[in-house]
Amino acid sequence: MDSPPYIAVVDDEPAVLKALERLFRSAKIEVATFPSGAAFLASTEKRHPDCVVLDLHMPEMNGFDVLSRLTACPGKKVSVVAMSAHDTPTSRQRALDAGAAVYLQKPFDAQTLLSAVQTAIAQAAAT
Repeated sequence: MDSPPYIAVVDDEPAVLKALERLFRSAKIEVATFPSGAAFLASTEKRHPDCVVLDLHMPEMNGFDVLSRLTACPGKKVSVVAMSAHDTPTSRQRALDAGAAVYLQKPFDAQTLLSAVQTAIAQAAAT
C-alpha cells in the first residue's frame, strides 16, 4: 500500500474514541472517529476506509446492523475488526458470520488492536 491505511473507529463511548484515535495517530495511521453507526455510514459516501474498528453494542444502530449494511454494499470490500465488552460465544460467532475479519473482546492492548487491523486489511487485499 503506497499511502498509510485509513481507519474508521465507530464506538458510542467518547473515551474509547479518543484513546483509539491517539493510538492510530501515534502509529502514523490516518483515522476518523464516529460516535454512531449512522454517522459512520453517512461518511462512506465520501470516503471508504481500509478498515473499520466497530463496537458491536451501541444504541440505536448497533454494530451488527452496521456490519450487515457494509457487507450488503456493492463495490469496495471493507475490513472490519469487531469489538465488544459484552463477549459471548453467540455475539462472537454472529460477528464473524456477518463478515468481520477479526473479533476482539474489550479491553485489549494496543498491539493486539494494531495487529488485528493489519490482519483485517491483509485479508481484504487477498480477496
